[in-house]
Amino acid sequence: MAEGHQAVAFSFAITHEGLDVNFDFEVIRLIARSAVRSWRKRSTRFQTSLKSSFFPGSLRSLVLTEAVFIGAEKSGYDVTFGLTDKLIVHFPKNSVEYRVLCSAILGLAGWTGVIFSLRELMRLLLKYHGWLYEERGAGRQVSLPTRAWLLAMQPFFRLFKPQLYSFQGTLPTLPVPALTSTREKYLRSVRPLLDDAQYARMEKLSLEFINGIGRKLQRYLYLKRMWSTNYVSDWWEEYVYLRGRSPIMVNSNFYGMDTLFKHPTRNQAARAANIIYEALMFRRAIERSELEPIMVQGTVPLCSAQYERVFNTTRVPGIETDRIVHLDDSTHCAVYCHGKYFKVPLYVKGRLLRPCELEISLQKVIDDDSVVQPGEEKLAALTAGDRVPWAKCRQEYFGKGINKVSLAAIEGAAFVVALDDEDFNFDPDDHTQLDRYGERLLYGKGYDRWFDKSFTLVIGTNGRVGFNAEHSWADAPVMGHLWEHCLFTTETAYTGYKEDGHCKGVPECIPPTPIRLRWEMPEACIDKIESSYQVALGLLNDVDLRLLAHSAFGKGLMKKCRISPDAFIQMALQLAYYRDAGKFSLTYEASMTRLFREGRTETVRPCTIESSQWVKAMHDQSVSKEERIRLLRLACVQHQRGYQDAMCGKGIDRHLFCLYVVSKYLEVDSPFLKEVLSEPWRLSTSQTPHGQTSKLDLTKHPDCISAGGGFGPVADDGYGVSYIIAGENLIFFHISSKRSSPETDSNRFAQQITNALADIKELFGL
Repeated sequence: MAEGHQAVAFSFAITHEGLDVNFDFEVIRLIARSAVRSWRKRSTRFQTSLKSSFFPGSLRSLVLTEAVFIGAEKSGYDVTFGLTDKLIVHFPKNSVEYRVLCSAILGLAGWTGVIFSLRELMRLLLKYHGWLYEERGAGRQVSLPTRAWLLAMQPFFRLFKPQLYSFQGTLPTLPVPALTSTREKYLRSVRPLLDDAQYARMEKLSLEFINGIGRKLQRYLYLKRMWSTNYVSDWWEEYVYLRGRSPIMVNSNFYGMDTLFKHPTRNQAARAANIIYEALMFRRAIERSELEPIMVQGTVPLCSAQYERVFNTTRVPGIETDRIVHLDDSTHCAVYCHGKYFKVPLYVKGRLLRPCELEISLQKVIDDDSVVQPGEEKLAALTAGDRVPWAKCRQEYFGKGINKVSLAAIEGAAFVVALDDEDFNFDPDDHTQLDRYGERLLYGKGYDRWFDKSFTLVIGTNGRVGFNAEHSWADAPVMGHLWEHCLFTTETAYTGYKEDGHCKGVPECIPPTPIRLRWEMPEACIDKIESSYQVALGLLNDVDLRLLAHSAFGKGLMKKCRISPDAFIQMALQLAYYRDAGKFSLTYEASMTRLFREGRTETVRPCTIESSQWVKAMHDQSVSKEERIRLLRLACVQHQRGYQDAMCGKGIDRHLFCLYVVSKYLEVDSPFLKEVLSEPWRLSTSQTPHGQTSKLDLTKHPDCISAGGGFGPVADDGYGVSYIIAGENLIFFHISSKRSSPETDSNRFAQQITNALADIKELFGL
């Protein structure tokens, strides 16, 4: 119990001579430094919150305004149009001092009025989404309303420098679509999937719904929209993520990969140190609101709310529902290496350790030769298995004593780092190596990732890196932003590598020694860990993951076809799936709704009437090439329209989901909603975000191409497909399915995608 004694700042005992107090001044100093750090962070948060609340105003503009008003008053000029004379009557006397005070008050009032007027103007401007529907490209004419809107928006970005949360108070709230609109779009989306009799039945069900209980449910959604900042996000987080009782490994968590053509060092500790350091610099930028908000086309801000929980966050299991716990601060990371857990301090005397100093700490972890404790190696299998057994085990065995302290060190860490015991490789001529790389990041061994943590950094023995991220706290673009920052910020004052592969710089201090976490697990607890591991093992062994590096062409050819790259790929996926399954399927594509406050995602349904007509035409020899191209363009336009509608809050699925939640609260049954929400998504797709930071310039650094990331299959008999357009001539596809399904085969589907892309290329004669 040495760790318990080290945690005590002072002890006392009652003796015959009175009260005997023994202080440990080193721990007292440690606590004092922690308190100072905490107050500094609170002060920083208060300042950034104040700046965001008054954006586009600033302290400098306030001081300048006050100087003008007070200076004018002292010089005998009345810039208040007589308001000073009206205000001075409420003061004891009409003196110079009181007139100056009146001018200062009026200056503050005028400044506040102008700022809040500008904020209201900004709020109105951000409600306009007509720009999203404008065709882009050379020779395209922008409409007059959009040109006027762009002209009005420019001052907010040319004259003022926004911070991360500057636009939060001015972003519009997500609108509730009309019932009739949602019904019309839904029926249109399922038409290719139903025969005439099934479609007529669905028409009848949906009509009964909107003319009956749907109206009542809709009124509750209008009420929720009035009372909340986003009528979808809290329910989406709770019911889609936190209330799920099945394993989150594979089913929910996702992964991201390293750059493939750039391998800066083969030193595991050095690479981990630099990535950790850059991640912490990203955290500092969030805390100080110094991170630039993501802007669509450099003009329209996206909601930044999800950045608040990137770090110091964990998902805590519960019997009925999980909860997300976020700490204001954390000064350590938890490291898993060779089956052992360590608490690695990240600061010394309030200063962030530099990469060369972090490397020393991490090398000590790698070189540690202590014995793995019983149950420790596979402990994280609890986070990989079913949620209820993990919740019960946590309550029974980790609620007190040394286990509670050690678990708190992991869950209270800024993030978790896994130093793996194998290489991560990429060989263009051997896809199995890249497949294995993806598998290691998606599920590892089933027990070497803390799947509950907001994210786990994974570093191979050869220095290649990746991450595994929990999904409930945020969506992939936020992790993508962090990851781009970590991978492409390697030439700062402290980061980078020497010729021998070690971190640049000379240590200026001896870093604190990593603390080995201790566990006391009875046999019953170890049995539960093993039981969760068996569940995880069955799940991961069933995953069929295939990574396809498509190098025949990329974004460059798609531009020549004058087709949206995303629509191009989605149509190829429709063609590939039809050939693979012999039928069409309900298809999911994720779209963001971060144009609205606290927005997360909406569903785009790429399987449309137009896409199905084009796919059928591709298998009809009587249809000419010109007609196929025409049908393809129509399908792509329809897909783009669906994507635009989803971004603008005019989607289908989140509206239907919230109506279903209300119906459950009211305990009313809706056959229409029940059927809609039970439809399987046999093809689930997502485009990995790329180029969110200005630091990434593939033209200057073509070796910085990343393979993106992926996720597990959503349906037992379906495919999960993540893709990233990595350059002008390269696309990566991450294809997942289940080996237990006779209908699917990831390798076969990868070939179908390759063939579909080649057929579209041939269609245009390129």
